Amino acid sequence: MEISAAGRLEVRITTADVGKRVSVRSLIEHGPSGEKFTDTVGVLTSWDNGVLRITRKSGESVRVAESTLVAGKVVPSAPARRRGPAAGYEELARVSARAWPPVESERLGEWELRAAGGFTRRANSVLPLGDPGMPLDDALTAVRRWYAARGLPAYVQTATGAEGAQELLCAELERRGWVREVTAELWTGPLAPVADRGGEPSGVVLSRQADEAWLARYRRKGVGEVALRVLGSGPSVWFASVPGGTDDAPAAIGRCVVDGRWAGFAAVEVDPAQRRRGLATAVMAALARQALDEGASAAWLQVEEDNAGARAMYRRLGFAAHHAYHHHRAPESSAPAGDGAL
Repeated sequence: MEISAAGRLEVRITTADVGKRVSVRSLIEHGPSGEKFTDTVGVLTSWDNGVLRITRKSGESVRVAESTLVAGKVVPSAPARRRGPAAGYEELARVSARAWPPVESERLGEWELRAAGGFTRRANSVLPLGDPGMPLDDALTAVRRWYAARGLPAYVQTATGAEGAQELLCAELERRGWVREVTAELWTGPLAPVADRGGEPSGVVLSRQADEAWLARYRRKGVGEVALRVLGSGPSVWFASVPGGTDDAPAAIGRCVVDGRWAGFAAVEVDPAQRRRGLATAVMAALARQALDEGASAAWLQVEEDNAGARAMYRRLGFAAHHAYHHHRAPESSAPAGDGAL
């Protein structure tokens, strides 16, 4: 925290710093073990009526009473990772969008409205990379109308925790009653170590199309024509499977989209009766080797907050969180039934 020449902590932020990343220390009345202070780091998204609102990397919004401030300063944007591929938020947002493309899309200024019959929120939400070309309220009205015309709930996908992310937009959406339903994370890592972890590529079959056996293992059941179009689209799409599941489906499956220097992994699923045998690692390794052959060098994937097993495996493979992303649903829109969180 900032300390003056006299050795006192100082508050060196003002309302003019809204939109910047800050670190503040504030008093707490009943802290654990007698603690009197708490520290908060994140983007200052508002400072109104004596209350600061700070959005942490995870997307959590913290309210801090101005009267409790002990110290505060503007701090640099979250530092780039020291290991693994360096990338900004916008690059990864565009790469991940190309790997999970909608069936229909339309531009609203620099926003992209995406629809795919309700198959996953990623392909049925607004990707707001820039200015919509009109005031925010007008843009959100246009968004609601566009999705309502297609019988879909209106979602806006946002991100927090990386330079160039959208903490301010998150705060504005929540101020207008949009509900943050889902938070997941995008992780990145070097590609070569993933390829090296699988040993010899025994038993993993690669294909350009998802056949009926692959779909039988895929956790989203009842996949229709629209979903198949989404799954099969992207710059260079590969599907992996390991035969020999206990239920007439493959023992393990996975999907990878190669896009320039990036390889994006998704749909890594393993027969519950055959877990902890390294099958998921073998699938990712085989896909990684194919991506290396096509010139990729970096990897990304998306993982939900509560998927502890997958997160542990991805850490072992060299991945780490780059940013959190969220889906905000319009207050009058109904949530879809039975769809996956992503």
